[in-house]
Amino acid sequence: MSQSIIQNTIDDLDALRSKSPLVHNITNYVVMNNTANALLAIGASPIMAHSIEEVEEMVTICSATVINIGTLSEPWIQSMEKAATKAVSIGKPLILDPVGAGASNLRNMAIRRILGAGSPTIIRGNASEILSTLNSSGKTKGVDATDSSDSAVDSGKSLSKVTGGVVVISGATDYILSGTDKAQVRNGDPLMTKVTGLGCTASAICGAFAAVQANQFRAATSAMAVMGIAGEMAKTKTSSPGSFQVAFIDALYEISADTIKQRLNGE
Repeated sequence: MSQSIIQNTIDDLDALRSKSPLVHNITNYVVMNNTANALLAIGASPIMAHSIEEVEEMVTICSATVINIGTLSEPWIQSMEKAATKAVSIGKPLILDPVGAGASNLRNMAIRRILGAGSPTIIRGNASEILSTLNSSGKTKGVDATDSSDSAVDSGKSLSKVTGGVVVISGATDYILSGTDKAQVRNGDPLMTKVTGLGCTASAICGAFAAVQANQFRAATSAMAVMGIAGEMAKTKTSSPGSFQVAFIDALYEISADTIKQRLNGE
């Protein structure tokens, strides 16, 4: 166990809660409510805005922008491109969640356009999405991973090299990759895979930590640590997915330095 990861996570969570950063989300219809509540629970302030007429203003006033391609249309893709360009131009953290990458030509095209508009500081996805984002080799079934996070590490490293940003691969073990740096977080619970949108929530939480921690590798590591620990806390209260969703939001609100010290399993 790395004591530095524990202390970094505690310090970053304290900073997040004290600063309550505005986090701009262009995300999908399925998860908007859950994502907004998760950000509020952890201590951030969510803004959900996808209209092309206002995205540049939202990027400007917010401390980080999260782009999630879960439900796509051409106007939304144009908004995502515009937001990405603006975020990079003014040096704001940009997080990309390539939901369902590899499942359709539209999704693959959208990813290419967003990456062309501006390189994300963090890309977070499951193994299949990361594989597909780089080279379309993942076997994506809808938005669920059919590859293990271990199998995507090399592709994640390559994607980090191509974009110059941090790549997060979610799974039983979460991998956080940036250049030659690699961190692993082994917290969480299998019940998390039975609740829709928790991956999207992870990306939003990455945005919240990225907003207060300039080191994006550290920010992503802290975010995934908090996500996994909150999942474990929620499982102590329920074994069913419906109530787990509520318990997870409560856990984000209740997580403390002591909980992080007791539960964090990473290196």
